[in-house]
Amino acid sequence: MTGRLPPVLCLGLAMIAAAAGGQRAAAQSPCTGPESATRLYVTVEGVHAAQGLIAVTLYPDDSSRFLARRGSLYVGRAPARSPVTRICIHLPRPGTYALGIYHDADASRRFNRTGLGLPAEGYGFSNNPAVLLGLPRFRSVRLAVPRTDMETRVRLRYP
Repeated sequence: MTGRLPPVLCLGLAMIAAAAGGQRAAAQSPCTGPESATRLYVTVEGVHAAQGLIAVTLYPDDSSRFLARRGSLYVGRAPARSPVTRICIHLPRPGTYALGIYHDADASRRFNRTGLGLPAEGYGFSNNPAVLLGLPRFRSVRLAVPRTDMETRVRLRYP
């Protein structure tokens, strides 16, 4: 014997391995972001249309980085579903974070604004703070996530 397996046996083993890999992939969470053991489920309510993407921006517990250019840990995206989109995101670890969310209706991967700098797309923040004029205060959007598989709800506001 030369140590080689017959082609039929090789094909059979490849099919078994592919099936096992498919089961493993199905068992893994379809979360966005750098994989970790801590997941947060975000239910985005009030999505006007099932077009484009819902973008979830994750910020660390640092007020100087909140809504700052390059201040986020990452932006996760998922296809928009109307009227509710549920997204799972990975967090680096349990802790306190802030979320900024927008409906990227044209899938441009940018938050569109009007000529006056006002939002042109739906948006929201963790804890659903009241936003009259301007941006919410960091302390109003801080979200404690003490363990994995927690859930939070964010309601989008449209201009």
